[in-house]
Amino acid sequence: MKKSLGIKRAAIFGLTGAMLLTFGLSSVSASIVSTEEPMAGLNISADRFIVEEVETGVASAITLNSSPTPAPTADIPPAEAADVQPAPEEILSEEIEAEEKEEHVKLNLNYERLGIAKVDTYLNVRAKASTNSKTVGKLTKNAGCHIYNVKKGWAKIVSGKVKGYVKAEYLVMDKKAEELAVKVGTKVATVKTQALRVRALPSTDSSIYSVLSKNEDFEVCREKLNEQWLEKFISKHIKKKQLKGIDYQAMIADLSNWVCISVDNDYAFVSKEYVAISYKLNRAVKIGDLATDGSDGVSSGRASIVEYAKQFLGNRYVYGGTSLTNGTDCSGFTMGVFGHFGYGLPRTSGSQAAATRSVSSSDVKPGDLFFYGSGGHVSHVAIYIGSGMIIHASNPSSGIKISNAYYRQPVKIGRVVND
Repeated sequence: MKKSLGIKRAAIFGLTGAMLLTFGLSSVSASIVSTEEPMAGLNISADRFIVEEVETGVASAITLNSSPTPAPTADIPPAEAADVQPAPEEILSEEIEAEEKEEHVKLNLNYERLGIAKVDTYLNVRAKASTNSKTVGKLTKNAGCHIYNVKKGWAKIVSGKVKGYVKAEYLVMDKKAEELAVKVGTKVATVKTQALRVRALPSTDSSIYSVLSKNEDFEVCREKLNEQWLEKFISKHIKKKQLKGIDYQAMIADLSNWVCISVDNDYAFVSKEYVAISYKLNRAVKIGDLATDGSDGVSSGRASIVEYAKQFLGNRYVYGGTSLTNGTDCSGFTMGVFGHFGYGLPRTSGSQAAATRSVSSSDVKPGDLFFYGSGGHVSHVAIYIGSGMIIHASNPSSGIKISNAYYRQPVKIGRVVND
């Protein structure tokens, strides 16, 4: 492999991704235009953010009846919980048959010395080589990094925009890391345009599912589409009214120009012209802790909610689930987090949107809720944690993760905490 200046050895990988949209909204609107051209008037932030870690790699097991003060991270797996319930969310609960992973995948993450996080959930990246040092980022399970050096049990690393120190014992390194990368990497579609419309079906005549932002990655569910597969997809997931106005034969003839991606726990289609498909490892997310004493300019109540929510980073996504430790879906996550502090949110994302007061993006505060969907229907919800970021239970592949708040166009920002 060729070496380049600085970080060199390459690594690209296997089946998951996340395309995200980042534009400033003076007011959040559900209306979206209907062409594939980049949308005008959007202020795009093009950074890719992925979830991060704790020193021991797991979050503490915390029940909803415990003290509202966020508990410290621990080095043991979260406790089991048995409160999984079916949820009425209108999201897909069936898996699309995945294409087989290529036997040999090109590696495209240039690392001179590759490290991969071997934790259950996430690993804290510290400003200095000490557990008492400030957390500057988080590295999720199987996320990659470049290792500068290892001294006294600490590895100095860089991953994405995060540079700092992690406990070396929680990294797979060197050749073993390169071998693992092929197994744990994800196949993603990266948005190349300022703002990209994705469709319910592989046709520009189809309804717009959402709008995604430049440089965000989304998991590729199916790259090579064919008529037999599409017929099966339509029979399972598409309503008759969604086929209205679509030239079916023209859609079939154009399948080679489309790819099926995962947007949270839904499937959508995007034109290959506007994305770059590759194998990648997740990278660290740059994020610190909010002071719960109000010194950061955020109320203690809001800061406590955010810090509590972040403890479950990397935990499982379970459709219909409401357990913060054993598995939850998006609205189960927000309901559980706010319920811990005495706020009674309804069960579904749509009902939570209806129950919260709308605020503009210019007035958004940590602890507010971001709602996403299409056609006036809310299908996903997340908690704003500050610095343009959200935490949410995204899908079975990524679990509870941190993302850009505008990775896709929100249809509403809702307020629960009034202070």
